[in-house]
Amino acid sequence: VQAQVESGGGSVQAGGALRLSCVVSGNVYSNNCMGWFRQAPGKEREGVAAIYTGDGSTFYGDSVKGRFTISQDNAKNTVYLQMNSLEREDTAMYVCATGRGLYCYNWPSRAPFGYWGQGTQVTVSS
Repeated sequence: VQAQVESGGGSVQAGGALRLSCVVSGNVYSNNCMGWFRQAPGKEREGVAAIYTGDGSTFYGDSVKGRFTISQDNAKNTVYLQMNSLEREDTAMYVCATGRGLYCYNWPSRAPFGYWGQGTQVTVSS
């Protein structure tokens, strides 16, 4: 059984920054697609960023390119999402997901992701 737990959410003013963490535990594979998705009330779930832990390839949603950075620490089974220059539109529940043993094919498709966390709330105020 594999689980992922997110942390690092909170409230911040526009222009500020937050760093989210996703710790994966359980039967962790060596090479996975790790992704961050977000969902705001009344909106569809949106792919924010993903990383293939096998070679560090990264993928981003258009709305966060240049502002967010996804990274990994394989020794800690942890993926981070550094969010800079936050905007009100970034307000959402951020959820970490794992595509165990898979590449991040067809990003931002949710197809590779079979394991999902509970999420951490990010609220950006102006």
